[in-house]
Amino acid sequence: QVQLVESGGGWVQAGGSLRLSCAPSITNFAIYAMGWYRQVHGQQRELVARISIDKSIDYADSVKGRFTISQNSARNRVNLQMNSLKPEDTAVYYCNIRSRIREYWGQGTQVTVSS
Repeated sequence: QVQLVESGGGWVQAGGSLRLSCAPSITNFAIYAMGWYRQVHGQQRELVARISIDKSIDYADSVKGRFTISQNSARNRVNLQMNSLKPEDTAVYYCNIRSRIREYWGQGTQVTVSS
């Protein structure tokens, strides 16, 4: 019944910026972690950025210094500000939210960075 609603994907030239956002359709559970993963066709899905209930944050080495993850004040929406985008950032980006007993995935939003 819980669905993750993603927005903000699109096309941008190298060096540009995009902002992704994600929120669950229903918030009747405690959120332990929220984050973004990405996947290129033929490759494994990889963690991009994640913020946990204790407010700890993890970033992939490839995006450190360029991407910033954040939550709204109610801590029921996660954002990913992506700056200085590179062609190698091109991928399908998936929102991920973890509760105590399970995790949820968004349908994926395409991010394309042209050279």
